[in-house]
Amino acid sequence: MGRPLPSDGSRRGSDDAQPTGFGDLLRRHRRDAGLSQEGLAELAGLSVDAIAALERGRRRAPRPHTLRLLGDALKLGAPDRAQLTAAARRDADPGQRATMRPAPVPANELVGRATELAEAGRLLGERCTRLLTLSGPGGVGKTRLALAVAGGVAHRFDDGICWVPLAPVSDPAAVAVTIAASTGLHPLDGGRLVEEIAAQVGTRSLLLVLDNCEHVVADVALICSTLLERCPNLSVLASSRELMRVQGESVFVVPPLALPVTEDQLENSPAVKLFVDRATARGHAPAEQMEQVAQVVRRLEGMPLAIELAAARTNVLTVEELAAELESSFGILAGGNTTEGPRQQSLYGAIEWSHELLTRAERELFALLSVFVGGWTLNAAAAVLTGTVSPGPLERARALDLTSRLVDKSLIRVNRDRGIARYDMLAVIREFAADQLVASGRYEEIARHHTAFYTALAEEAETHLRGANQADWLDRLDGELDNLRGAMTWSLRSGTNGEALSLAGSLWLFCYLRGHYAEGGEWLERALALPDASDPGLASPRAKVWLGAGMLAFLQCEYEVATTRLESALAQYKELDDTAGTALVMQRLGGVSRERGDYVTAENLHCQSYDLFESLGDRSGMAWAHNNLGFVAWLRGDLEIGARRCRKAMNSFRRLGDGEGLAWALISLGTISQYSGELSEAEDLLQESLALSQRLGYREGIAWSLNQLGIVERRRGFTERAVHLLDESLAEHRDLGDRWRSASVLEELATVARQRNRTEYAAFLLGAAEGIREVIGAPVPEVEKADHLETRQAIEQSLDRRAFRAAWSAGRSAPLAAVADGYPGPAHASDRSTWL
Repeated sequence: MGRPLPSDGSRRGSDDAQPTGFGDLLRRHRRDAGLSQEGLAELAGLSVDAIAALERGRRRAPRPHTLRLLGDALKLGAPDRAQLTAAARRDADPGQRATMRPAPVPANELVGRATELAEAGRLLGERCTRLLTLSGPGGVGKTRLALAVAGGVAHRFDDGICWVPLAPVSDPAAVAVTIAASTGLHPLDGGRLVEEIAAQVGTRSLLLVLDNCEHVVADVALICSTLLERCPNLSVLASSRELMRVQGESVFVVPPLALPVTEDQLENSPAVKLFVDRATARGHAPAEQMEQVAQVVRRLEGMPLAIELAAARTNVLTVEELAAELESSFGILAGGNTTEGPRQQSLYGAIEWSHELLTRAERELFALLSVFVGGWTLNAAAAVLTGTVSPGPLERARALDLTSRLVDKSLIRVNRDRGIARYDMLAVIREFAADQLVASGRYEEIARHHTAFYTALAEEAETHLRGANQADWLDRLDGELDNLRGAMTWSLRSGTNGEALSLAGSLWLFCYLRGHYAEGGEWLERALALPDASDPGLASPRAKVWLGAGMLAFLQCEYEVATTRLESALAQYKELDDTAGTALVMQRLGGVSRERGDYVTAENLHCQSYDLFESLGDRSGMAWAHNNLGFVAWLRGDLEIGARRCRKAMNSFRRLGDGEGLAWALISLGTISQYSGELSEAEDLLQESLALSQRLGYREGIAWSLNQLGIVERRRGFTERAVHLLDESLAEHRDLGDRWRSASVLEELATVARQRNRTEYAAFLLGAAEGIREVIGAPVPEVEKADHLETRQAIEQSLDRRAFRAAWSAGRSAPLAAVADGYPGPAHASDRSTWL
């Protein structure tokens, strides 16, 4: 009679009954421990399916990590662990394990990718992410990141990692063969290749890394879909410039390396670290040239391949020379690792690889988009593509489709801000695209389309720059400033059909509000100098350009030029019988008279302007006339009249939603309160004007608000705070080119210096202000004369005549830029840093 079979959970009686296979041995130890498959899975941190597969022989060659987990869960001693390991080795299929292609070992350390490594690893670790595509343009470091990510998650895959390099594959039919060879499957039935791969992978816990998929992406996508469907424990990590676009794909867009924003971030910037590391490896450590290195990596926008290629050039160029060369072209970025393919040996080759994969239509749009500077919108792309200023739904749909394809292929970036998608290219890619556009012979045609679109945008924006949507339109034009500059450059060069007059005339108000006085003025003057500017058919845009040129010259205190231009505009508007234009020019001429101290003429002009606006029923024009009349009143010392008129203007501006006008009314009322001794009220009004001006980006309003707030603090005796505010105001006025107001701020700083007993420096500042006033021909405003006189008398009483004349003369001869930047004055004067 035979021996009874042991029940589950009992220990077998003799060694000759011990199983020889790994699955049987594992089952015996589990039963001896009194565990179900579920119980062992929970203790070992494995799945129930994994335990079942191991016991039934469906899964072979468990990894050492898995064996350790099982041994710990079963509480096996050393002999039993050795026996279990030996059984695993006997059962393993050595062919499959030995021929699995491992990931290559990186030649150097991964720099600056800690955040990306953690995020991609997290995504790949989630059960819902079985296909993760690392996407991005050529040279951004996808392969290097894929290596690091695979190494970081290797412990999660019991059967290891299989690396499949697809860059050498030129025939799409060879994709499956390459994957099969990497997994160790030989020979194979070519007709059922993917099915054979799926059968071999089976239930193994495996990470398949497919590197450089973009040129065979369609075939890779089909294979991945099949494998993921049939292999439940398989995960795929792909690097590709183009997305797979298959169900279940998760995408991680690999960004360029982070750039240094401030000087303190130089040494910790990943982009700077990479350059220094690679340059040092070449034997040229740029330890003392970190600012120049930062300039290089910023120009390269943090692209790792570009940085490595640039660092390689330190064997023949200094970092300074390298930075200078890159400002004009990226052509020097070649000479990479000779063991790499051509697309890794030059930046041009990397981009050309992507370009060759485009369809004809995609190549066309890619080249055309290089005409944009600083990004573009879908409407702009459709306009340039079709040559239509206002593209319709079909044109927009075609542009959207092609744009989407270029985004998916990592040649275009998408920025989403304030609910609007905006697109751009990396500078190195744009340079390549621009070369393609020039080679096509279509540059002039496309530049004309580009200019037409932005001229139409500027004309539309101009009608909104004094209304309730002022801030939105200012921001919109600011976002397109580089494109507007490009359009302006082309229109001035082409010099035909009045494009330059139309564009410059539509932009002058924007240039005023956002403080681009000099640049806008140059555009206007150059447009007026073009041959077509005298065309009788362009009388209206020419009048607007004269008006704008006069206004921007006035803001820079070029009063003679301003008067000439404004008088030309006035004559033209009268000839055109344009009442609104006439009134507007009178308003500007009144401003010139006001700053030159001719308050009677200024008031007369503003009154005439008011009458014309009233005849038109133009409430905005009337509000501005009230504000300007109030401005003249308080400048000449009539504070009560000024307050009455500016308050009326303020109420009108609030109703109209005119932010610029409201800021000015608040500044005037705050100034009036300041001179009336109502300092708390003045501070409230001026803080409101400052906040509003900052929100609008209205630089003149910011500068004036800071100026008057500084005077408020000085009157309160808080001289340190006053200096801070006045210094900020002076910097703004100087950058704007407003010398009239700069002189007043210098005189106020002199008052503060005198209060701090820095009398020689105070004399220096008064001299600087006097020098400015003499050059521009503008006296001290009447309302400021009392403080100015008191300060001068106090200084002259404190200093002997010789010391005063020396300091004062030094100030008169000092350029404004030097004074505003902390110019210390004469050698024997107190240094400015001692009282700031």
